[in-house]
Amino acid sequence: MAFDAGIFLKTPDLESFDNLKKEELVLLAKELKLVFKVSMRKQIIKNLVIDKLVDAEILGEEALELKVENIDAFKLKQLELEHELKLKELEMKEIEKRKEDEFKLKQAELEMKERLEIERKEKEDEFKLKELEMKEREKIKEDELKLKELEMRERLEMEKLKIEMVKEESNTKVQSKSDYFDAAKNIRLVPKFCEKTVDKYFPQFEKIANNLKWPMPYWTTLLQSVFEGKAAEIYSALPSEKSSDYDTVKQEILKAYELVPEAYRQKFRSYKKFDSQTYVEFAWEKEDLFDKWLTSKKTDNNFDNLRQLMLLEEIKQCVHSELKTHLDDKTVESIHDAAVISDNYTLSHKRSFKSQNVNTSSGNYKNQSTERTDSKPVPQNKSQSSYNMSSPNFNLKITIVLL
Repeated sequence: MAFDAGIFLKTPDLESFDNLKKEELVLLAKELKLVFKVSMRKQIIKNLVIDKLVDAEILGEEALELKVENIDAFKLKQLELEHELKLKELEMKEIEKRKEDEFKLKQAELEMKERLEIERKEKEDEFKLKELEMKEREKIKEDELKLKELEMRERLEMEKLKIEMVKEESNTKVQSKSDYFDAAKNIRLVPKFCEKTVDKYFPQFEKIANNLKWPMPYWTTLLQSVFEGKAAEIYSALPSEKSSDYDTVKQEILKAYELVPEAYRQKFRSYKKFDSQTYVEFAWEKEDLFDKWLTSKKTDNNFDNLRQLMLLEEIKQCVHSELKTHLDDKTVESIHDAAVISDNYTLSHKRSFKSQNVNTSSGNYKNQSTERTDSKPVPQNKSQSSYNMSSPNFNLKITIVLL
C-alpha cells in the first residue's frame, strides 16, 4: 500500500516512523512544508522531520532519540555543497539546453523567414513574368489589330482604285473587261530591285511576269515602281516612247551598269585571282563570268553559236583598234559577217594594213592586205588565200585558260 503522509500524521507511530524510507520521508517533509532539498541525505531529512514533529507535539520527545548526531559537520557540509554543485550543474545544463533550444528555434524561424522570402520573391517574379506575358499578348493583339486596320485600309484603297478604274473604263470605253489589267494590285508582286545584282534581276522579273501572265506593255510600268539609284535616273531620262518599251529600258539599264556583252567579256578576260581566294573560288568566279558573257550573247548552249562567238573574238584580236571598234559597234553574228564588214570598212576608208603587227595574248599576228585603188573591188581568189577563216574546213583551236 502506498504511503500517505496525511494519514500518518493523524495516527503517528514512532516505530513506523523509524522504518520510513527516504521517499516516504520526503513526502512527509513536503506535507509538513519543511525547507529542504531532495538531494539531501536520508538522515538529515529524518532529523528535520523529527524536530518538526516534536515541535508540533505530534510525536513525543522520545522521538529525538532517533536522531543521529555523531555525523561530522564538515563532511555533512561538504556533502551538501557537492549536492548543491550537482544541482547547479543540472540547472546549468538545463539552461544551456534551453538556450540551445531557443537558438534552434530562432534558427528555424530564420530559415522559415528565408523560405517565406524566397517564396515571396518567386511569386513576385512569377507575377512579373505573367504581367510581361500579358503585355506581350496585348502588344501582339494591338499589332494584329493594326495589321488588320492596314489591310482594311488597303482593301478600301484597292476598292476605291478599282471603282475609279471601272469608272474610267466606263467613261472612255477603250478597254474591255477581258483586257483589263490591275497594275496597282500586282505592284506588290514585283521583286525588289538591287543595284548589286542587276544582271540577275531581269531574268527573275521576266520569269515572274511570264508565270503571272502580265501583259508586256505593263512591264515597264511595274518596273519603274521598284527602280532606284542609277536605274531610276536612266528610266526618268528616257523619252516616253522608249520608256514604255521593255527591251529598250532593259538594255539601257544594263548598259548603264556596264552589263553589256563586251563588259562581261572584258571582266571574264581581265579577272585575276586574289590572294585571299582559293583556286576553287577563283575557278567558280571565272566560270560565272564566262556564263554571263555567253548568256548576254544568247548562245543558248549551242556549239555553233559558241564557236562563232570565239571566232569573232579571235578575229577582233587580229585587226587594228579602229576596225575592232567598228566591229564592236555593229551587230555581228558570224565570222563571215565580220569579214565582209571588215572588207567594206577597209575599202571605204582606203586604209592599208600591210605588214601591221597586232600583239595578242597568244603571240604576234601579221595581217597582210593590199590597198586597192580601183573603183571596182576585185573578188578574192580562194585558191590564192592560204587563210580562209570562213571555210568549213578551217579548224580553229581555242584554249580558255581559267587558271
